[in-house]
Amino acid sequence: MKVCIVGGGLGALRSAEALVNNGFAGHIQVVSDEIHMPYNRPPLSKEAISGSLTVADLEFKRKASTENVEWVLGDRAVSSDFSQRSVTLASGKKLEWDGLVIATGIRPLRLNLPHLPGRFAVRTFEDSLGLRKAIAAAQHVVIVGAGFIGCEVAATCAKMQKHTTVIGRHDLPMLKSLGHDLAADLKQRHMAHEVNFRSGVEIVDIQGQGQIESVTLSDGTELRCDVLVEAIGSEPNCEWLSDNNLDLTDGVMVNSAMVVDHEAPVVAVGDIARYVHGYFDPRPRRVEHWNLPTDTAKRAGKSLVQLVQGEVVDATRVDFLPAFWSDQYDMNIQAYGLPGLANRTELVQGSWGENLIVEYRRDDFLVGVIGINSIPQLMPYRQHFVKALKEFSAST
Repeated sequence: MKVCIVGGGLGALRSAEALVNNGFAGHIQVVSDEIHMPYNRPPLSKEAISGSLTVADLEFKRKASTENVEWVLGDRAVSSDFSQRSVTLASGKKLEWDGLVIATGIRPLRLNLPHLPGRFAVRTFEDSLGLRKAIAAAQHVVIVGAGFIGCEVAATCAKMQKHTTVIGRHDLPMLKSLGHDLAADLKQRHMAHEVNFRSGVEIVDIQGQGQIESVTLSDGTELRCDVLVEAIGSEPNCEWLSDNNLDLTDGVMVNSAMVVDHEAPVVAVGDIARYVHGYFDPRPRRVEHWNLPTDTAKRAGKSLVQLVQGEVVDATRVDFLPAFWSDQYDMNIQAYGLPGLANRTELVQGSWGENLIVEYRRDDFLVGVIGINSIPQLMPYRQHFVKALKEFSAST
């Protein structure tokens, strides 16, 4: 019996571990378009740009239980046939399976602009390495996108004393995740480090002779630009699944067991999985938080073993606690829950511009909390959410 895991990130590694931990004794094959073993991605927009990190420094430690897993690296899945239980790779190789794990994650969206050297996105180690070399030689860096990746890159560039401009859709950075008040506070902290912000405009053209030298904005402004970083969002890698009558509206729709709605034994994990997190919201959604590839993989591994063995799948409701963090300058920003669902916020500890904690509520219901340099003070909130999620999952 064989399980094929398509994708080479944290979700794939944790899925392999979960299969073994749940008693799967067959062959596990992991397919990835990258040439590296699974590695940690958050440093790619921070330490990997400014320092000397290698991919070996970022690689996840693999447990002895997965030593017999087969890794097929540098070969991308291009199509799949669930009825035949097979995956076809870019090399033309066809892999057969008895169970499938979808772990292909997301890729960065890119601007529709001329292809000149000096344009970068941040997703792979190679992206970060190229950006590291380019920024080291640059004076003017323009970042399109004022979300977390864009602001992390901006903070890194500012610390390297580069002239840094962030172009965002909204007047405030990270607005969707932080809400108005904390986003305004973070903008002031960035501006104190001489980061420039432009909003309500977009890049309409780039100029340069063999290398990007400037960008033109929609208001006619021309900005000097040695390096252009595109951090405008992401989209799920679903194309290879398109011929199987799946709900691929935004990622892969799964139930609470991470099982895909198909007669074939298939599960999905990580950033590509879309599911109902009923404690917070009845709407199915993808959540791109660092801990969720592990949490979804643990459940998916158990579910897939039950499927291939013909057992009843545990359909317990989702009890994962979404969590994310971001390091910018001397700030550690830590969050629990889904703050983006809130319709009101309240500063409950600290003060603006300093260490603080902000609560996020949808009406009177606590949906999230964010702290800056306040990890110990956030622990009671984490405990609250863990307890509430367990009670919710156990309820009928």
